[in-house]
Amino acid sequence: MVIILALPIIVLAPAAAAFVTSPPSTPPDFALAPQTGGACLALRGAWRRDDPRPAREAITAAASAALPSGGTLTVDGSGLGPWDGTLPALLRELAEALAPQGITLVLGELPAGVAKLIALAGASVPPEQHTAPPDNFFRRLGLATLARLNDGHEFLRYLGEIMLALGAFCRGRARMRRSDFWWVVQEVGPQAFPIVSLISLLVGLILAYMGAQQLAMFGAQIYIADLVAIGMVREIGALMTGIVVAGRSGAAFAAQLGTMQVNQEIDAFRTWGIPPVEFLVLPRLLALIAMMPLLTLYAGLVGVLGGALVAFTVFDISAFEYYHQTLSALSLTHILVGLFKGTLYGSLVALAGCVRGLQCGRSAQAVGEATTSAVVTSILFIVVAASLTTIVFQKLGV
Repeated sequence: MVIILALPIIVLAPAAAAFVTSPPSTPPDFALAPQTGGACLALRGAWRRDDPRPAREAITAAASAALPSGGTLTVDGSGLGPWDGTLPALLRELAEALAPQGITLVLGELPAGVAKLIALAGASVPPEQHTAPPDNFFRRLGLATLARLNDGHEFLRYLGEIMLALGAFCRGRARMRRSDFWWVVQEVGPQAFPIVSLISLLVGLILAYMGAQQLAMFGAQIYIADLVAIGMVREIGALMTGIVVAGRSGAAFAAQLGTMQVNQEIDAFRTWGIPPVEFLVLPRLLALIAMMPLLTLYAGLVGVLGGALVAFTVFDISAFEYYHQTLSALSLTHILVGLFKGTLYGSLVALAGCVRGLQCGRSAQAVGEATTSAVVTSILFIVVAASLTTIVFQKLGV
């Protein structure tokens, strides 16, 4: 029984001993032999980091002595044993040391790995030469044109996303919270009354005073009421309200969304599968569309009161006369045109502010630039829309 149990040990003992105690590797060495056109450097043994090996200086001195007038030194690695990264590094340094003496190192019979590593080490990528293009008027004009075209493309893309979000809202499938909508309504509506009141009152005063000076030349001061009522209700009330909202709410939209862009909150919404346009832009757009008609109507009323103050105090027009003349000058068409323009301006302000906020970069400076761009873009849109709608309504006789 003991013999049977000891039999596997007796059989496996020689193999285990051979595996544990492998014969030692041949120590690294080299030899130089002359050949046609130069010399041959024969490398033998194991060239590894932990093995004692000849110094590179010794090989360099031997090669210089064998080739005093230069030539070709061919490396023969047929006798190599195990090797690591020490060998390619040695050959690379040897080639650099022999090059000033006119000796060219040629890789002869070497393991494929050694030759490949030396080739990779010797490969150099030439630095790219960047020549600055001439800075002239046409180059700046071209760059500005390309930037505007790219900006227009981005704006149209976001406009398409907003239209799709509005379609989803009409179908009752938009992913937005009612609390966000009512919060924005509070921000853009009731909290905007003080500044809208002040601006509209002053504009009504200016319009009445400047118009009355011209009407007084013909003794027609009573028509101050017509001028102020039609001007404020139809055109100027909506225009001034749109500009005030652009500087107040449009800038706030751009700053809010831009800050969220910097903090990567919008990226988080996309990661969670929540469309940022539906969740963030849609409440702001709908709130301005809902509140701008009320702000426009309120601005027209305050402007008419401002004109009335001038008429009462400067031109001795009674309150009854001013009131009667205002009612006779105004019509439902003027009121509806003013409400339409105010709603249009509000939607343009919301569109510009939200898009500039979504286009914001990833820095604090980008937030300021997005806010400025939102205000400028909003005012530009308002002025262009006011001009076009005025011309269209005049042509249609509205």
